[in-house]
Amino acid sequence: MDTNGHRPERNHPRPAAETDTADARYDLGLDLDGEEPYLPDPPRPINWNTLSADQAETAWIELDAWVNWLRRTYGLPAAIVPPYWHRHPELVWELSALHLHWLGAYDPEQHGSAPIGWHRDFADTRERLREWVATSGTRLDRDRPTRQTTWPGEPPGPDAEEQPIVDRPADFARFVAQDVQGRRRATYRRS
Repeated sequence: MDTNGHRPERNHPRPAAETDTADARYDLGLDLDGEEPYLPDPPRPINWNTLSADQAETAWIELDAWVNWLRRTYGLPAAIVPPYWHRHPELVWELSALHLHWLGAYDPEQHGSAPIGWHRDFADTRERLREWVATSGTRLDRDRPTRQTTWPGEPPGPDAEEQPIVDRPADFARFVAQDVQGRRRATYRRS
């Protein structure tokens, strides 16, 4: 299973008369020795705080591909999924959770009504995404870091300056490279 919980393709059970013994045992979910059941792991949540550099690189690329599919398939405006979603942790966590939910709902072994549950939750998620985007201040053509509220006794945070969005794919590649490099440095310092 990869980092997004994709499972290897598995055949659906066939009548025993059409299979040999090994195939029948595999189709029934048994290891070939017949002792241990074969149960694929379900998709697991991604904790972006604890991913290794290699895990993060894979997770970023897979999430980006899925977010691009999602926004095109459902015609989502930048008010729900803006180009620089990757620069806003609140959007990363929300989109990552939605992606994992989608993987679970569309798993071949899932109940047939799971996709409708995903769509119901997707409707709720779109409203939360709209709120996150409005709070963060990111737009179709410009972006700024999400403003942070300074609590009494804390030093004021840096001013959040807007920057134009010119080349989203190049920015994403730079962002992922910096994230992966930072995770590698952190691992190196700990060892």
